[in-house]
Amino acid sequence: MTTLTLDQANAIIVAALAKSKASGFKPMGIAVLDAAGNLKAFVSEDGASMFRFDVARAKAWGAVGMGASSRTLAERAKDNPNFFVSLSATAHGRFLPQTGAVVIKDATGSVIGAVGASGGTGEEDELICIAGVEAAGLKHG
Repeated sequence: MTTLTLDQANAIIVAALAKSKASGFKPMGIAVLDAAGNLKAFVSEDGASMFRFDVARAKAWGAVGMGASSRTLAERAKDNPNFFVSLSATAHGRFLPQTGAVVIKDATGSVIGAVGASGGTGEEDELICIAGVEAAGLKHG
């Protein structure tokens, strides 16, 4: 299995910010985590709220921990809310099943990390994460 490099994490952030700016989105916070859920890189645009880091990281942390996009996790939470509330409590608030994060996969399809964003709607956050992963030459899920 490959590991997510700092260069790849930074490339994801640069491309995600470019997509956000080109789309006219509000100031973003973007967190890239490795496969173990450790922070690899983070950026907060000027004017972004103080909550952006915690929200972006929690979306990405849940995605990498469960091996699925936060959109998928949000859909699953609708059918099993007690489990997801319990999981969030067990994770000490580091888990947020809300749209805005995708897993990062290598060429073989192995999960090597996740990227989460916060600042726009869940759809906007997810869109810039996908743009970042694709621009870095990686796959997303």
